[in-house]
Amino acid sequence: MQYSNVMLLNSLTEEEEKIIIHKGTEQPFSGKFDAFFEEGIYACRRCNAPLYISNNKFHSGCGWPSFDQEIKDAVIHIPDSDGIRTEIQCSTCKAHLGHVFVGENFTKKNTRHCVNSLSLQFVPKK
Repeated sequence: MQYSNVMLLNSLTEEEEKIIIHKGTEQPFSGKFDAFFEEGIYACRRCNAPLYISNNKFHSGCGWPSFDQEIKDAVIHIPDSDGIRTEIQCSTCKAHLGHVFVGENFTKKNTRHCVNSLSLQFVPKK
């Protein structure tokens, strides 16, 4: 018997679809994870794949959750057609997460993943 390689995806609200599928951006300072700093894992809202560890999250003041490192191979980087920004997507389901910026000197890693809260779900450390 052969099984298909079907990925089960979570259902999304209309607002989540605008961000995750249609590559939108939520309003700054409106997301529930902007000023949220509990220990755990941030996972993809669409497919549950782990994306970021809480100890890589930092307060950037930009209005969106900021991380200076993703979990290895969890996020793909795609240059925007304008050549200015780089989009970040879940490597498992290709959900739009936000954009990554380098050279701002917020952390020693000098990288800021600017992520929409609606693209994430949080799994607390047990």
